[in-house]
Amino acid sequence: MITLAADFGGRRIKLGLVKDGRVLARQVLPANADQPLSTRLEAVADGLRGLCAEQRLTPANCGGVGFAYPSIVDARRARIMDHFGKFGDASQLDLRAWAMTTLGLPLAIDNDARMALIGEWQYGAGRGCNNLGVITLGTGLGASAVIEGRVLRGVHGQAGILGGHLTVRYGGRQCVCGNLGCAEAEGSTWMLDKLAREREDFDQSPLSREPRLDYAAVFRLAAMDDTCAKALRDHSLQIWSVTAVNLIHAYDPEKVVLCGGIMASADVIVPAVQAYVERCAHTPWGRVEVVPSALGDDAALLACEWLWQEELGKTILCEET
Repeated sequence: MITLAADFGGRRIKLGLVKDGRVLARQVLPANADQPLSTRLEAVADGLRGLCAEQRLTPANCGGVGFAYPSIVDARRARIMDHFGKFGDASQLDLRAWAMTTLGLPLAIDNDARMALIGEWQYGAGRGCNNLGVITLGTGLGASAVIEGRVLRGVHGQAGILGGHLTVRYGGRQCVCGNLGCAEAEGSTWMLDKLAREREDFDQSPLSREPRLDYAAVFRLAAMDDTCAKALRDHSLQIWSVTAVNLIHAYDPEKVVLCGGIMASADVIVPAVQAYVERCAHTPWGRVEVVPSALGDDAALLACEWLWQEELGKTILCEET
């Protein structure tokens, strides 16, 4: 059965039709995360219907809807618990009712980093590893873990996913979550412009003339020996590496998968994080392997199929009991 999938990011919303571990069709929408989620859901529904039409289907031919969402999510009630500055009305919406009314389908939802983890665990770089961590490097920083073959969720839905809000710098920058010195506030795309402009050499750097200041520009200009870009690159590599060690110490994974848009520079990032982990992680039992995502933007979309199957299994179990 085909699953309708949507992965909500800070800059983009990825849509897909998923079946048997494959994305059959995909589309990307601008996130417009400063708007209410209720207004973006109209575009999501239209996009999913359009993908169905391309495959000569209707939503009625599909089994369910899966959402990957960038916030704390109560997966049992399919409710978004917070917004972290994106889609401010999200916690007020009944998404199950929306999906049934708009698409005629039941819905399952979970945190986006957890969904990236599930995708890589089931279909990608973490396949066959039942003790796995994921760090997502993008607009923000996320994390998640599988421990002994079980997805870590916790009673409130936030276990494992707040890796971007682990403190990596005591008394550091203010984060949107309210904490100081979070990994996300010290090394993520949404903070990059501020990090760059705090440097005295920024105005003389080619970075100041980039039409869009992002990590693609930082890594490109760092490779050209620009001092400002190299400093930002090295600072961010340190933040991401410390985050990986924190994840390892907290969840005991045998492998850590690095995902997200910043991983276009995986050839620099993975060796740097691996070397730091080998120096600083306390793992007397052996070596934690650091690897790049195998699925890229498809990871969370593919996870929607697994999530929906998990939800279906719970529904059947409840009916039987």
